Amino acid sequence: MIHSLQSDKLTTVPGIAHGFFTRQGGVSEGMYASLNCGFGSADEASQVATNRARVAQQLGVPKEDILTLYQHHSPDVVTVTERWLPEAAPKADAMATNTKGLVLGILTADCGPVLLADGTAGVVGAAHAGWKGALAGVLEHVIAAMENLGADRSRIRAVLGPCISKDAYEVDTPFRERFCDADGANAKLFGEGMRPDHWQFDLPKYILSRLKQAGIDRPDSLDQCSYFNEARFFSYRRATHRGDSDYGRNISMISLAEPA
Repeated sequence: MIHSLQSDKLTTVPGIAHGFFTRQGGVSEGMYASLNCGFGSADEASQVATNRARVAQQLGVPKEDILTLYQHHSPDVVTVTERWLPEAAPKADAMATNTKGLVLGILTADCGPVLLADGTAGVVGAAHAGWKGALAGVLEHVIAAMENLGADRSRIRAVLGPCISKDAYEVDTPFRERFCDADGANAKLFGEGMRPDHWQFDLPKYILSRLKQAGIDRPDSLDQCSYFNEARFFSYRRATHRGDSDYGRNISMISLAEPA
């Protein structure tokens, strides 16, 4: 059975459908078991396609309406006006649209999927916020793209889905210095690591702080760790620690309902 998580902050927005899907309920096998939705993995393409069709059915949309990006840890944003084929996906890490029926999908395996909506304006957005993209401004850029479509950041609701938690995210000193050089206040995001000259980085807190600084009122988080909850989520870092050759991708999606 397919399982998705939802946020009350988005379910109460009229005309919005969304879901942060777990890895459960698909047809993929082995390290990709079971709901791997990433064509960028080495999983069988036919199985990924079946998984995405199942997700579409769960959300109540045609599978062709699910749009994902060629994500590359950037601040780049695409304004979506029409469908594209998976092999023609734009190279970017966030999307915004005011076109009803299009489903914005973000693929993650430890990075933060952020779904955004302004129900009054009829505008939605979605962002892939890993540390590189968040530091480079992907969240601010997707908010700006939504505003270009008529949204108002004072009305935008934003929710962070499953991602790696502070306790699972050990980084080295140059990583910490990069963030502290960008903003001294970022020092509070780091705790002492298990090894000398290493630190535990709080990615969820950083993402939420960037959203708040951008003018988003009380951004929400599902507070779900992708690394520690293996039964529910894929994790790039867990796969790396285990020595796996690849990893599956979780999908998070948001859309405006089709007109009646």
